[in-house]
Amino acid sequence: MSVEHSLKQQMLNAVPHLRAFAISLSGSVDRADDLVQSTLLKGLSNLDKFQPGTSMQAWLFTILRNDFLTQTRRRKREVEDPEGSWAEKVAVMPDQGARLDFTDMLKALSKLPVDQREALLLVGAEGLSYEDAARICGTNIGTIKSRINRARNRLSEILKLDAKDDLGPDNLVKAALFMHASP
Repeated sequence: MSVEHSLKQQMLNAVPHLRAFAISLSGSVDRADDLVQSTLLKGLSNLDKFQPGTSMQAWLFTILRNDFLTQTRRRKREVEDPEGSWAEKVAVMPDQGARLDFTDMLKALSKLPVDQREALLLVGAEGLSYEDAARICGTNIGTIKSRINRARNRLSEILKLDAKDDLGPDNLVKAALFMHASP
């Protein structure tokens, strides 16, 4: 009988003991079976590291225990979310699209006349009232409303936007084009 065959037989003989130990650690037969299987796979793939003359069972118990502790630490950091409701709440939009949208918006804004850009940014981006924007610009409310309307229409043309839905998730763009949309 070869040495490798003898070691594999020792591994097989240790399975019932490994299973009992795994059940006592995990408290679950299913999880214990997974631990034993993982232990045996790791043991087989690292059989060359086993020190002949030492206890195969003790060596496998060490592998099982370390695997159990690693899984336990990992599980503490993980959140059970079988339906994905938690992940859905913490999902983050990728920022590269927003950066590109922002860059396009800045370019488009630079193509507007200064008075339109100023009125649009004061009301749309800064959230000021038409009255406050008119006071800052030294003009009347009707002129501010007109400038904002022309600026929104021109930005829609420059950015080739047909509908509100084309804007995506970027709130700056939405605010600039559609906040206080009715003059």
